[in-house]
Amino acid sequence: MNAPNTKPPIALWNAHGARFSRGVSLIEILITVLILAIGLLGLAGLQATSLRNNQGAYVRTQATYLAYEITDAMRANITVARAGGYNIGYGASPAGSGIALADLTAWRNRVSTILPVGESQITQVGTTFTISVRWDDSRGVEAAQEFQVVTQL
Repeated sequence: MNAPNTKPPIALWNAHGARFSRGVSLIEILITVLILAIGLLGLAGLQATSLRNNQGAYVRTQATYLAYEITDAMRANITVARAGGYNIGYGASPAGSGIALADLTAWRNRVSTILPVGESQITQVGTTFTISVRWDDSRGVEAAQEFQVVTQL
């Protein structure tokens, strides 16, 4: 009678006669999962920081664009600008008439619409103008941000 074709279990022994472990233990798997979870949490934090910084950079770019936009409008209407027709403080309503009033009203609306809690002002000393745009960047490191352009007309 022939014996069934079975193989005896393979046991590995070291020099001292103790049996080697084969495979991976549960504790090793748990440690691997823990290390992987910590790495993924770090990656998620990095992604959140990146999104916050990108949003801040986008808003700063918009503020720069808005400041240069009113500067171009003032250069197009230089006589009225030098006469003080574009001077306006934070929170003040545009005054005057004509093109300067239309420019300031439209610009102020864009500043308050595009920037979060956006405000603006234009001050003049002689022929030097300072255009200031500020906004709330509560997602970033500092809440209050301001961008200024100083130009000669």
